[in-house]
Amino acid sequence: MTDRSAFPRYQRRRVLGSLAVAAMAAPIALTGCASASAGGLTADSQPLGAKAAAAQVLWSPNPATDGLKAFEGIEADRAGKHPGRKYVYVEGDHYRFDIYKDDLDSTGDNDRQRTESKGMVSNGTALKMKNGETWTISYEMYMPSTLHGTSKFTHIFQLKTPATNGGPWITLDLGRSGSTETFHARAYSMSGSPDIASTSLSPLRDKWITVEWTFTIGPKGKARFVARNGTGSSAPVVADGSMSNVNIPDQGDYVRPKWGIYRSIKSASSDIIDTHLLFRNYQASRA
Repeated sequence: MTDRSAFPRYQRRRVLGSLAVAAMAAPIALTGCASASAGGLTADSQPLGAKAAAAQVLWSPNPATDGLKAFEGIEADRAGKHPGRKYVYVEGDHYRFDIYKDDLDSTGDNDRQRTESKGMVSNGTALKMKNGETWTISYEMYMPSTLHGTSKFTHIFQLKTPATNGGPWITLDLGRSGSTETFHARAYSMSGSPDIASTSLSPLRDKWITVEWTFTIGPKGKARFVARNGTGSSAPVVADGSMSNVNIPDQGDYVRPKWGIYRSIKSASSDIIDTHLLFRNYQASRA
């Protein structure tokens, strides 16, 4: 693998709140970005730093000390067909998510597979995103060349509501149209599942990249997605988009994120192969 240096903004995992807020408030350049609004949704172009200025860092897990206790749970091999396999585990300074071509999830009609973590846990307490709250979630991610975009669904991030199994409201997807593979954030709950922002997948593989989301939770919520091709403040922004009036409801419960690989096996068999996904420097803040 290539550069594994940590994003400078997150090098100190247990920073003082004031320092973390200062880092979160740094403006993000909008050059080289793609944004979208569709289906009557209006763009929200407020600078991301302004939204995060009053944020309080609530979650910044250290893989070495927090391990899988950083999450509410793991969803992998739920049918129990491969008990000897490792699926989600700590590897050095990051979390590794493995998936195999012969995996099958217990949901669906034997047509999908899943290796995901769910939720955010800090000091033993699950963090819950509620209607009216604004959250920023950021992390670094490494996608190998074996992780393909697919013609059916491949989600590598989701927002869902646990009690109702509602959603996914928002997804980050790896798509394919012919030979073209795409990396796109989607308002999945909206009519037509429009893109919030998108870019080409190919240039983002085999390196650490940076992802940052900002959500306002609610049935008329907001979502913003920013992706950088690399780590650090000098890494170029390759996707940046926002939407208003996005359905992200807590439905009387709460909204939580999921990370990993959740994909249909009905795509071309050449795309459904053994692969993995890496994450590090998770951070979540609530305004």
